[in-house]
Parts: sequence; C-alpha cells; structure tokens
Amino acid sequence: MDSYAYGLWPLVVVNSVLFIVFAFSFSHPVTGRDWRQFGAFSAFIVALFAEMFGFPLTIYILSGWLVHRFPGINIYSHDAGHFWYLLFGGIGDPHASAIHVASNLIIFSGFILLAASWRVLYRAQISRGFATTGPYAHIRHPQYLAFIFISLGLFLQWPTLLTLVMFPILSAMYVRLARREDDAMFGEEYETWARKTPAFIPVIGGRLKRPRKDEHPQTAVNPEGGNLEWTSF
Repeated sequence: MDSYAYGLWPLVVVNSVLFIVFAFSFSHPVTGRDWRQFGAFSAFIVALFAEMFGFPLTIYILSGWLVHRFPGINIYSHDAGHFWYLLFGGIGDPHASAIHVASNLIIFSGFILLAASWRVLYRAQISRGFATTGPYAHIRHPQYLAFIFISLGLFLQWPTLLTLVMFPILSAMYVRLARREDDAMFGEEYETWARKTPAFIPVIGGRLKRPRKDEHPQTAVNPEGGNLEWTSF
C-alpha cells in the first residue's frame, strides 16, 4: 500500500450505499424529522468514504505538517490515512491495531442496537403504542444512540477534518431530536416509564422529570419558561 491509494470512486459509491441502505433498513424514516436525521447521517457517511477512497482532503490540508512530522512515510498511502494509528506511532498493519478493532466493535454494536431497537419500535407502531421493551427497557432513545455509536466508530477508524466537525453536530442533533420526542409524548403509561428510564446512558441519570398530575401546579413552572424540567443523559 505504498502507492497512491485514492481516486477509487467506485469504492466510495459502493461503501456509502451499503452503509446507508443497511441503516435505512433498520430505521425506516417516515416523518420529515426522521428524514432529516437520516439525511445528516447519510451526509456523514458520504463525507467519510469520499476521503477514505476518493479525495484525501484532510491529508492535502495537513500534508506540510505530516511530511515534517513523519519523514519517509508516503502520506498518500492507505495506511497513512489511519491518523490515530499514525499519530500514536503505530508500526505495521493499522487494521490489526487496537484502535481499528475497537472501532469495528463500536460500529457493530451500533448496528446490533439499531436492529434490536427497530424490531421493538416497529411492533409498538403497529399496536399504536410506544416502545418500552428490549433496549427501550433500559434507555428511552436507543435508536439515536445506535447512530451515534456507528458514527463514532467510523470516526475512530478514519478521522478527517470534515467528520471532526460533523460528528459533534450530528450527536447534538440526535440529542435535540430525543428531547423533542420526550416533549411531545404524554400519558400515564409513558410518564411512568420515562420517569425511571434514562435517555441515553443506562442507570446514570437522565430520567424525564415531569411534574405529576397530583403535584402542586407551581412545581410545573420552569423558571426559564416552559413546563418541563429534564436532562439529556
């Protein structure tokens, strides 16, 4: 892999389509909000693979520093694109490194969580209820956490300047979408489940904090406006 490893646009298309279609098969966006979050995830995927196999924008921008920092290394080889491995002084095949293995496990875990969440969510939609079993028995928004896992795993595997900017924006968008969903849901059964179920991290906080119907009305007033008090995680 010492030669120029880019300009492989068919690989960009194939890998992007595979990841996007696979994610779509589990997420099945319906509403405009669903499509926006799926579109943002798709843009992240395309941006990643475009630099991984097509045009190495990050490497071109950092080429002067890379040549000075790593003399004798062909910065346009595929191995050099594994920046974390390169920066930490890795030697040999980066695909066998702990970082690469960990990133694969995170990506795989994300797709497993997405698949498990979709099955429960689909059954809940058919019965016109809401999901409280499977992953939803532990966190309120496993589907969004799954997309964050997949994006994080890909970023760890092949970091670029563009995905460095996009990943926190994408994560913040999923947190915001989760908040909007919580804000829109009401009902005694939902309230009971949401009060004991964290948003994203099992066991560690993040439970929905809404005033119960039997509490004093003043407890429902948020000092900053609105009638909800809750945390994201």
